[in-house]
Amino acid sequence: MNPVTNLSTDTRLLALQQWLNGLAGQHELDMSTLEPASSDASFRRYFRLQAGHGTVIVMDAPPPHEDCGPFVHVTRLLAEAGLNVPTVLAQNQSDGFLLLSDLGRVTFYQAVQAGLDDASLQTLYRGALGALVRMQQASTQGLHAFDATRLMEELSVFPEWYAQTHCNAALTDAEQTMLRDTFAMLVADNIGQPSVLVHRDFHSPNLLVDQNTEQPGIIDYQDALIGPITYDIASLVMDARTSWEEPQQLDWAIRYWETARAQGLPVSPDFAAFHRAYEWMSLQRNLRILGVFARLSHRDSKHHYLDHIPRVSAYVRQVASRYGVFRPLMRLLDKLEGRQTATGFTF
Repeated sequence: MNPVTNLSTDTRLLALQQWLNGLAGQHELDMSTLEPASSDASFRRYFRLQAGHGTVIVMDAPPPHEDCGPFVHVTRLLAEAGLNVPTVLAQNQSDGFLLLSDLGRVTFYQAVQAGLDDASLQTLYRGALGALVRMQQASTQGLHAFDATRLMEELSVFPEWYAQTHCNAALTDAEQTMLRDTFAMLVADNIGQPSVLVHRDFHSPNLLVDQNTEQPGIIDYQDALIGPITYDIASLVMDARTSWEEPQQLDWAIRYWETARAQGLPVSPDFAAFHRAYEWMSLQRNLRILGVFARLSHRDSKHHYLDHIPRVSAYVRQVASRYGVFRPLMRLLDKLEGRQTATGFTF
């Protein structure tokens, strides 16, 4: 264990420790074992400590940058749908502290990086596909809409942070117009889909391997919205942190589609139509991610996100090169990334 040290230099940790001290007896907390568990791209960070014969997680979500309320609310929606999510053991929303049950230390991402045989990999991901279908049947009460305005706003980071800042490119008026038209076409297609609860980051870093069940532990869902039904399958299959070849993507997409149809979810009855919709959804998502990862590096000095940009760009190219309508986007990508103009079959 690596207990947290230098608490005197971190006022948030001092306040967190004081709050936990008040819960120590009730939850059998061993304060000497408090250690960092993880952090993410936001202001949130997480700690782990011993509690009786197991461990618990502490979320530190500092106001006014973060709000624990949505996490608590979505936890209830997902738990009621039978999903494997943390139990909120104690909360102090005014200070931004939550005490949560610990679903495990190993994410899907870590398990894949460590090496899995194909049978184990398929077991993990088929469990995730089943959980996704269950999640899409959950209540959306109290959630906001992932509407055209939000989807379009998300895409603004691509020209600003990826094209202009990261690639150091000055976009011409024609290129800016092309991007606006492409974004509008994507978003119109996205919002034409049926709506369900959307996790928004349903991918390998947010799925935990649970040794007690084939159902994954699900975390980091506080930004859930009501949005396009293909969003989360696109997130899982075209994972920004794990590369999957197209045959594997297709296999999981088909399995999801079959299960979703069997459970009565409003996916297209035509797989080809569903597949095109989910690919276009992935294009919206991955264009945004290119901008977000560039911003995390150039603005926030979180440079490790740049390691994933080649993978995300490859996913963008995979889809954009398949449809003739995105040829102008492909030409811009070639310019930004210093490549020769791509050619190949399109639909």
